[in-house]
Amino acid sequence: MDCSFVIPAYNEELFISKTINALEFAIKESQSFKKWEIIVVDNCSIDRTAQIAKELNAIVVHEPFRQIARARNTGAAKAKGKVLIFLDADTIVEPNILTDVCSALSTAQVYGGGSIIKFDDHQNKYFLGILIPFFWNWVSQTFKLAAGSFIFCTKQDFNLAGGFPESVYAGEEIGFILKLKKVYRKSKKSFIILSKHPVVTSSRKLSWHSSWQITLHMLLVLFFPLSVRFRTLCGFWYKRP
Repeated sequence: MDCSFVIPAYNEELFISKTINALEFAIKESQSFKKWEIIVVDNCSIDRTAQIAKELNAIVVHEPFRQIARARNTGAAKAKGKVLIFLDADTIVEPNILTDVCSALSTAQVYGGGSIIKFDDHQNKYFLGILIPFFWNWVSQTFKLAAGSFIFCTKQDFNLAGGFPESVYAGEEIGFILKLKKVYRKSKKSFIILSKHPVVTSSRKLSWHSSWQITLHMLLVLFFPLSVRFRTLCGFWYKRP
């Protein structure tokens, strides 16, 4: 198996088919991988997420503990691919992105990476829908930190890094990337952020939550980073309207 795509999912019946279909099209169109698998980690969904994923020939794995980091790790443990690509259930991947991933990993200079992102709709919120994604992409490229919506590395390096930290309920992608960088701190290889072809992620949280609620969550994480260790303080990532 050349590549395993790991998608954590909770009540994603409205998005999962679009995500999987777009991913399959991107894989076939880019011809990046000869052998591949799509693993959907059903994280206690109470809707048709698992059923839809199975109908689309994805491998469905069930993770009973409701935590994004645990779901990602469960999917990675079942993966057979040499390369792991993690993406969110509401993220669309285009063929060029996969071509860029293969080109990057085929060199001797890259051990992993991510991609810049863009929202599918700014929801008429200029600050949160346009400026914040722009600012995040700057942070991402400057400090080489990837959003959880798209991260890639080899499975060997994933295991060496110890996977996503299960001590947090949000921001697990940052913790994983820092651990991965630590593995390669004495190497000339680098963690890169692909910038030519952004992944497209859903802006649905902009409609689920008011601007002040989103801003409050951002400030909470900024001034109290340890808040991500408490499930009750991470409702922004776990509660649905």
